[in-house]
Amino acid sequence: MNIGVVGLGLIGGSVAAAMHGAGHTVYGTDRDHAACSLAVVRGLITDFLTDDRIAACEALIIALYPEETCAWLREHRDTVAPGTLVMDTAGVKRAVCDTGFELAKERGFTFVGIHPVAGSEKSGTAAATPDLFRGACCVMVPPVYDDIRLLERVKHALSPLGFGKWMVTTAEKHDRIIAYTSQLPHVISNAYVQNPTFSEREGFSGGSFRDLTRTAALNAPLWSQLFLENRESLTGELDRLIATLTAYRTAISENDPTRLEELIAAGERNIHADRSR
Repeated sequence: MNIGVVGLGLIGGSVAAAMHGAGHTVYGTDRDHAACSLAVVRGLITDFLTDDRIAACEALIIALYPEETCAWLREHRDTVAPGTLVMDTAGVKRAVCDTGFELAKERGFTFVGIHPVAGSEKSGTAAATPDLFRGACCVMVPPVYDDIRLLERVKHALSPLGFGKWMVTTAEKHDRIIAYTSQLPHVISNAYVQNPTFSEREGFSGGSFRDLTRTAALNAPLWSQLFLENRESLTGELDRLIATLTAYRTAISENDPTRLEELIAAGERNIHADRSR
């Protein structure tokens, strides 16, 4: 199968690596020409993705920032051949899927939003690996929720990536939940290391510190775009967290052990209930 990958960073490069390793012909492109060259040298892609090769691809995977994904789809709407399966990997789905579904209906190709729930602290083409998605969950946002043939088509096309679980949802639900499971932890981690005490931690930090700071180093242009694209859901999650933190602060500052124990116990109950499902 001829596959085109647009964007050869960690995600796109890893998609290309897995597809190429499975024997597919993979064409790739990136705004950084050096990334394209590195992808060829590393054997992630067969060759560069040009306009004439876009038309020859049976599947296209777009691994760009949300705004850039929408722009690429608009720019290449007439280049993608009818019937082509087009997927994006952006971390938010509403704006991307609105654009993708509209153009697919207009031009005759098929668009499905996907979100590989996998990543790494590393970034760029040099960090790409064919095993990045092995066993991970892939969230699908199709234009029609119960089109079984389309869902199977996507699973078959992405089978070389080795996903261990599949979820199907709407763009709205995806963005609401991802605000809590992904974006909020990144905000917390990044904000946490901005405390002045961070520089005095030597010798005092253990596993809890490592866990909390693991996702603190963010790609600012990417994550600011993701946060703002999903600002309604994310601000709601931040408001709820701030309310809980304020309750903790009040209990501690007022030396209220009863209230503090209630707050701690509430968190423990939620964890136990989740683990017992």
